[in-house]
Amino acid sequence: METAKVMDYARSLLDAHGDKAEAEAAQKAAAHEAAGEKDQAKTWRAIETAIRQMRPPHQG
Repeated sequence: METAKVMDYARSLLDAHGDKAEAEAAQKAAAHEAAGEKDQAKTWRAIETAIRQMRPPHQG
């Protein structure tokens, strides 16, 4: 999947799921890895990374 599409999908997932978006992407990636679907898993890992980068840093 193209980088722009990954970013768009990540943004949509973040808008829809908020704080749970990264976990959602990780679960999808893990499911595809377990099924041996390497390309789909790679895409979901890229989406997971994009979501992580989009989230604001934690203030503590």
